[in-house]
Amino acid sequence: MAPGSPAGAQEAPSLPNLVELLRPPGDRGNHGFSTTGPSTSRARPVADEAAARTTAPEGTAAAALALPFPSGSAALTPDAEKILEALGRALNSSELARYRFRIEGHTDTAGEAPANLVLSERRAATVRDYLVSRHGVAAARLEALGLGETQLLVQTPDATSEPRNRRVQVLNLGG
Repeated sequence: MAPGSPAGAQEAPSLPNLVELLRPPGDRGNHGFSTTGPSTSRARPVADEAAARTTAPEGTAAAALALPFPSGSAALTPDAEKILEALGRALNSSELARYRFRIEGHTDTAGEAPANLVLSERRAATVRDYLVSRHGVAAARLEALGLGETQLLVQTPDATSEPRNRRVQVLNLGG
């Protein structure tokens, strides 16, 4: 984490790593960096290990982005916008332009489950709308889905604040 960054903030993933993470497994090539991660059997660039850890089904191209939303809010912070800049460029790249994507909002277990579900839906929709309005990604290529606390990246008991579970996950849905 960079000095002065808020807790839970993440450096913007690199464009090549996001493209590699979101490219379907059969469409991946060697682009000059390692694609093996220590905690997963799926091919993932080591440089963006946090983005490589997802709850996506095996064989699904996905990236998890720890966007630093204010607590209980779906408003994008400047740090979140920096991360989304890289995602917007990746989605518009020639390698990914033919694919559709699901943007999933996830929360931790702090707060009530119904409220977390609504919050995750708002966050996913905010990210989708940002990518459409700021990066010109076709709305038909993006669907937003809130999953609340139903797919925890890190298993925790109820009422636990866990920044790694507060994320937006992007899954490649195919062409």
